[in-house]
Amino acid sequence: MHEDPAEGRPGHGDRFGRLGRPLHLNPFLIGLTGGLGLLVAYLIYQGLRNAGSMLVLIFIALFLAIGLTPAVARLRRWGLPHGLAVTVVTLSLLALLAGGVYALVPPLVGQSSQFITELPNYVEQLRRSETVNDLVVQYDLVERVKAAASQENVTRALGGVFGGARFVFGAIFNVLTVLVLTIYFMAAFDRLRDLGYGLVPASRRERVQLIGDAILAKVGAYMVGALAIALLAGLSTFVFAMIVGLAYPFALAVVVAICDLIPQIGATIGAVLISLAGFATDVPTGIACVVFFLIYQQLENYLIYPRVMRRSVEVNDVAAIVAALLGVALFGVIGALVAIPAVAAIQLVLREVVLPRQQLR
Repeated sequence: MHEDPAEGRPGHGDRFGRLGRPLHLNPFLIGLTGGLGLLVAYLIYQGLRNAGSMLVLIFIALFLAIGLTPAVARLRRWGLPHGLAVTVVTLSLLALLAGGVYALVPPLVGQSSQFITELPNYVEQLRRSETVNDLVVQYDLVERVKAAASQENVTRALGGVFGGARFVFGAIFNVLTVLVLTIYFMAAFDRLRDLGYGLVPASRRERVQLIGDAILAKVGAYMVGALAIALLAGLSTFVFAMIVGLAYPFALAVVVAICDLIPQIGATIGAVLISLAGFATDVPTGIACVVFFLIYQQLENYLIYPRVMRRSVEVNDVAAIVAALLGVALFGVIGALVAIPAVAAIQLVLREVVLPRQQLR
C-alpha cells in the first residue's frame, strides 16, 4: 500500500517520522521573501555600480570589435587566416593610435617647454611695468601670494598634481584595457556570436540569428562610415591648415578627426577649436577658419554624410538628432557614439518583430 507523499514514504516515516504537509505562505514568510529579494537586488545594484567603469570599458571594446569585424571578414575573404587577419587589423589600429599620439604629444611638450623657458622673461617684464607695480601695491598682492603659499595650499596643490598624474596613468590603463579586450573580442567573435544565438530557443533561433546579423552589419557599417567621414574631415583640415599656415597642422587635423567621430555636435566642436587656434595666430586667419568650416560642414551634412551613412545605417534624421542628444545626456561621449547604431537596431527590431506582431492581433 502506497502512502501519500505528503504524509510520508514507506520505510522512512518509521525512522524519522512522517513528512508534514507543505508550508503555507504566511505574512511573515512573504515579508521575509520580499526582504531577501530587495537585499539581493540592492547587492546586484552595488556590484554593477562598483564595476560600472569596467563595464563601460568592456562595452566600448565590444562595440569596437563589432565595428572592426567586417574588416577582419574582408581580409579572410581575401585568403588570410583568421589569426593573421585579426593581427593586421590590430596593427592598423595601433598605427592610428601611434599617429594620434605623435601628432598631439610633441606640440603639448614643446609649448610647455617654451613657456617654462620664457617664464623668467615674463616675470622680468612684469616687474618693469609701472602699472603692474601699482596694482601690486594697491591690492597688496605680495601678502596675498605669501598667504597662498601656505603649507595647506601647497599640500592641496601637490594633491592636485598627483591627482592629475593618477588621471593620466588611469587613462593610459583604460586605453590599454580597451585595446586588449578589443583584440580578444575580435579573435573570439564568431564563438561569442554562436554562443549568444545558442541561448535562444531552437524554434526562434533562425529568425533571431538573421535579425542579429543584420544589426551587427549595421553597427559595422556605421563604424566604417564614421571613420571614413572623420578621416576625410581630418585630411581636409590638414590641407587647409597647411595653406593658411597654422602651427601644427597634423595635430589640428587629428583633433578635428577625433571630434568628428561624435555625431551631430562633434564637427562643431572641432570647428570651434581650430577657429580659436586661427584667431590666436591672427584675425584674418581666424576668419578664414570660420569660413572654411562653415562651408565644409554644409558639404558634410548635406552631401558627404547622406551618401556614406544613410544607405548603410538607414536612420531617420530626426531620430538621429534625438538619439545623439539623449546619448550625450545619459552616457556622455560614449552615448553619442553608440546612439545612431542603437537607433538603427531599434528600428530594425520594430520593423521586423513588433509591427508584424501587432498586425496579427
